[in-house]
Amino acid sequence: MSHKAGFVSIVGKPNAGKSTLMNSLVGEKMSIVTSKAQTTRHRILGIVNDENYQIVFSDTPGMITPTYSLQESMMSFVQGSLIDADIILFVTDINERYDESDIVEKLKKVTSPIAVLINKIDKSSEEEVIKKIAYWQQTLNPKSIFAISALHGHNIQAIMPFILEHLPIHEPYYNKDELTDKSERFFVSEIIREKVFKLYEKEIPYSTEVIITSFKDEERIIRISGEIIVERDSQKNIIIGKGGEMIKKVGTYARQDIEKFLQKKVFLELFVKVISDWRSKKNYLKSFGYEQ
Repeated sequence: MSHKAGFVSIVGKPNAGKSTLMNSLVGEKMSIVTSKAQTTRHRILGIVNDENYQIVFSDTPGMITPTYSLQESMMSFVQGSLIDADIILFVTDINERYDESDIVEKLKKVTSPIAVLINKIDKSSEEEVIKKIAYWQQTLNPKSIFAISALHGHNIQAIMPFILEHLPIHEPYYNKDELTDKSERFFVSEIIREKVFKLYEKEIPYSTEVIITSFKDEERIIRISGEIIVERDSQKNIIIGKGGEMIKKVGTYARQDIEKFLQKKVFLELFVKVISDWRSKKNYLKSFGYEQ
């Protein structure tokens, strides 16, 4: 039997459930998940290996009209994933109230097979699901439509036969023991950023970036230093909190998850640094891994 391998891009609007779906399909926590929109900033690969196939899933930022340079970089990751994709999984929230015509127009131009995944059906009625399936059949005429709940794992396994059917015959793109193309340092920074999203409100999470400045793997412990980058002094004060209370919380919660992820004891120290208006400065975006 010939070996199959290919790239499966997961796309959709912010907060549609793309990262939850990716984590469920890969069986590992590859992407950070919060209740806030636009948590994912990078294109993150999650690789599923079998003797006869290799599926390279690609979680992408939610599709938006960019208003500053960071968002432009994020959308370039999405565009790249559409071009590379052998298969596209378009995730839409059953209760979606956004105008998704911008995504539909992009998807109509691609030649790769598309499946529409109507997510969060646990929050809807059967009647609404039937109406949405009919709507997407007429609007996009995809190869397949799945009604799912990524959070509860409902109907997720039904997606795999669709993927395997349309996966091209190809040699593996990555070693069979690889789970992702990202480094441990990247995932550590994402774990810290997830805690910032969960613990702070309003614009604070969107104004922050996390950089790992030191990662020393010693015999009994991994010593990690990280910087939380913000845009203004007022944001720095909020991140630190009264008497350093908030940043201690971030550090404690992040360290617990990092230890689970790395399977080793971790010493984590965090600092806060102000870089004025970093989200609009191309040199900083490049150094933070947001290649144009």
